[in-house]
Amino acid sequence: MAARSSWKGFLQLSLVSIPVKAYTAANSAASSISLNQLHAECHSRIRYQKTCPIHGEVTQDEIVMGYEYAKGQYVVVDTDELEKLRTEGDKAVTIDSFVPATEIDPIYFSGKNYYLAPDGPAGQKAYGLLQQALVDGGLCGVARVVLHGREQLVTIRPLDKLISMSILSYDAEIKKPSAFDDEIVTAEYSAEEMKLTKTLVDATTAAAVDLTQYKDEYTAKLVKLIEAKVEGRELVAVPSEPMPVINLMEALRASVEKAQSAAGAKAPPAKKMAASTRDRKPAPRKKKSG
Repeated sequence: MAARSSWKGFLQLSLVSIPVKAYTAANSAASSISLNQLHAECHSRIRYQKTCPIHGEVTQDEIVMGYEYAKGQYVVVDTDELEKLRTEGDKAVTIDSFVPATEIDPIYFSGKNYYLAPDGPAGQKAYGLLQQALVDGGLCGVARVVLHGREQLVTIRPLDKLISMSILSYDAEIKKPSAFDDEIVTAEYSAEEMKLTKTLVDATTAAAVDLTQYKDEYTAKLVKLIEAKVEGRELVAVPSEPMPVINLMEALRASVEKAQSAAGAKAPPAKKMAASTRDRKPAPRKKKSG
């Protein structure tokens, strides 16, 4: 089944408008398991009804949106009024600037990501030119778009043959690190402790990361639990060992040894080398003729 786009509009760069459609990048349905709330006595599913304190239960057709401007006082805003606030510009991802791809701190990423794809043949060439320009320049774009009923700050980046779009948090929405200064106590450490820590970091440093090797183990265990209960079996959980409390230096040394051992196990086998001249037997010397 082909993926359905969640948004359609334009990728706007100055006077250039590229028709695009957005697809949600996360495939949450592939691994998520939803548990429902049940009544403990009869296992009937708990239902939530929309009620009015004066008139009781109401239907969806009887519900409107409003803003509380004073305690218990609301002004009603209907969908037609909200729609009139939108302009053609609201249907565009408006690019304000391009910056080096490493310029945006990951703390600003909200976790909502989209793939932008050309919407029809008309925008294919302009889309490809922009995508390649971002790749060649190692750049990402800072842009704005109206999504989910509000103006979102986003960044666009090249990813394989596509352009991805990630929603960013506004600066005012991010708690500053200085707000947690009271949580940090400046600790004294020895040169040996720092050396061991750096050795541990070096031992666990890889040239690249392969995220395909990471799986949601908790969900896999939950699936096994549900399957066992459906079949009437009892799933016996393997008891976990308590985390030992040991000396920092001992922990660092043990961690370094473990990391180095793991790195050695992953290393490819050494190629057989030809025997060195030192190991070869010398050829017999020819006798000189008398």
